[in-house]
Order: sequence, then C-alpha cells, then structure tokens
Amino acid sequence: MSVVFRMPRIAVFVAVAALVAACSANTAGSGDATGSGAPGKGAEAVGFIFVGPKDDYGYNQAAYEGSQAVASAYPDLEVLTAENVPEDDNAARIMNSMIAKGAKVIFATSYGHLDAALKVAAEHPDVAVVQQGNLITGTVPANAGTYFGTVYEPVYLAGIAAGKATKSDKLGYVYAFPINQTISNINAFQLGAASVNPKAKTYVVNTSSWCDPAKQAEAAANLIKQDVDVITQHQDCTATIIKATEAAGKYTVGYHADASSLAPKGWLTGSEWDWDKLYVDIVKTAIDGGFTGSKYNANYRVGFKTGENPFVQSAFGPSVAQPTKDAIATARTLLGTEQGSPFAGPLTDQDGKVRIPEGTVPDYAEIEKIDYFVSGVVGKLPK
Repeated sequence: MSVVFRMPRIAVFVAVAALVAACSANTAGSGDATGSGAPGKGAEAVGFIFVGPKDDYGYNQAAYEGSQAVASAYPDLEVLTAENVPEDDNAARIMNSMIAKGAKVIFATSYGHLDAALKVAAEHPDVAVVQQGNLITGTVPANAGTYFGTVYEPVYLAGIAAGKATKSDKLGYVYAFPINQTISNINAFQLGAASVNPKAKTYVVNTSSWCDPAKQAEAAANLIKQDVDVITQHQDCTATIIKATEAAGKYTVGYHADASSLAPKGWLTGSEWDWDKLYVDIVKTAIDGGFTGSKYNANYRVGFKTGENPFVQSAFGPSVAQPTKDAIATARTLLGTEQGSPFAGPLTDQDGKVRIPEGTVPDYAEIEKIDYFVSGVVGKLPK
C-alpha cells in the first residue's frame, strides 16, 4: 500500500473530478444510473493492479486473493491482474491496457495509485474505477470512488494481546510512511496495549518504504536490542520482520494477511484483509449498472459500527491465554457500539496535550484526520 506525498496536486484531483462529473451530468441528472453508458455495466472483464507481488504475505497478497474471489463468483468474467505496478504514469498505462482488453471495472489497490486512477476515470467515463485506501478530495466523479476498512479497530484488539504478552513492557512497531492510516494504527495498538497494561510503551521505527527487506531486518534487530519483546508492523511485505522476530524468540503481531505459519511459537494474533465480499459486491454493483450514486461512488468506509469490516482479526497463537481472549472479545463488542472507539476521550498526545476531551467519541471521518502520536508511543513523526 505504497504512498507518494502529492499534496500540491489536490487541485488536479478536484479538477479531474469536476471534469468527469460534468461529462456524466446527463446520466446523473436524469437519474438514469442504469442506462447503457452506466460505468461498468455489462462488463466482461475486470482489472486489478497491485503495487507489489501477489505472494508477499501481506497487503498485495490479500488484494490478489480478493481478485480471485471475484473470479470464482463470476466464472465468465475475465479477471486481469498486474503485480509490481509503480505509483506513477505506469499505473495509468497499465490500467488503460486492461481497458483496451475489455475491462470496464478497475481496482487500483495502492494508496499512491489515486492520481492515476482519477486520470483513467476521466478518460473512460463508461469504466468504473475504484481505489483502495486513499480519499478523493472534492467532488467524486460519477464513475469513481475509494473504499477501505477501519484498519485501527482490529489493530487495537491486537494491541491488547501484545500488552498482555510483553514481559519488558516494550512493544515495537515498524512502519513505512506517516500517512493517517499508519498513525491511527500505531496509536490504536498502543491504546489497546495500555488498556490492559498501563506500563506498556510502543517504540516506532520508520523505514520510508512499503517493502524493503534490508531496512525491515535492521529495524527489527534494533528493536530487539532495546529489549522489545513484541513486534508488529505496517509494511506491505511482512515475512522479513516476522521471521526475524521468531528467530529471536520474541512475539509477533501480524498485519495485512495470515502469516502465522512463519511464527509457530511467537504468533499472538494480528489483523488481516478479507476482501472477498466487498470486491464481489463492488463488481456486482457496477456490472448491474448501479455504480453511479451507490455507496461505492464515494469515499466508502466500513467498520465495526457500520457494517462488515473487511479488516478482521487474525487467529490466536498457542501462547494466548483464555483471559486475554475474553478481554479482546469484550473490547470487540464495545467497538461495535456508539460509545465504543479506541480513540474515545480523554486522549492525550506525546506532549501531554489533550486532543480528544473526556466524553467525546470521534467518528470515522475525524479519526482519519489524526496526525499525532498518543501518549505511550516512543519516537517522533518524520517532518
């Protein structure tokens, strides 16, 4: 789920969105979202682009498995896939090549694929283009949208397992880029751990890469030298850190995909993508002619409060005791209520400043704007 910071290009996103909205005005204005020009209607092929390899024990593997669920659900639909697609004009080129082969629904599955996805959407108003994890600023084009789960909720639950397991009260978090999803995950992990172990602290290491095994191995080694005994991560490829942690006799909390086979002794739990139902429903909505005006023709997010979160808790490892499982189950139930949130106030940042007052429960949109580390996280955000 790679990222390139392109904040100055927001104006471009808005302009593209406005252009596509104008081109689709007749369809949207008439209320005929199922007309012959409806985005994705009657598609005979669907395309998926991934920023990394499909077997990375992580983000891209989970997305690839979701694409294969679409293939199983629609055996007559040709499913086109492309791995290792960079976040530049090559992404647009590859999506266009899929459209030339008949694809009328495109999934751009990396955070940094958004600008290319919007460019392709503007060029092909009859194609439904959805992007995974980012947010469209301004007007959403009639044939585009973003989607994601509330990733920090199961990460909070995994933090509870980490807080219970640690003997040193030192947890490690290896992350790639300081985007909101990463910041929210780190904070949620620390808050989950602190909810059962007030002494627990989370030490963060930034790699500035979604998948760099050398940097990952170095980060894991540095954390272990600091007496960290539970390590988790926000990286696309997860195998290197998990193997290093297992070899050192420490505990692992997984991310993106089930990698428990890599840590038979140290696996605690984790959080992973289960895209099958969501991907299939997006495709069904598009090919039936109902994409424009649907929940997917927006910045669609789903979590424990609002529906079936595609980001789910992983299975427990052998060392997780029943009281820990019970504590996680109780927390999971609370997160599904209106008053439940990892970020319910009072919440203070690293400097002791109250960021969320007591009695306040931020909604999903507010949480997506958090740009600070909470108390208990050790390490500063890169400038």
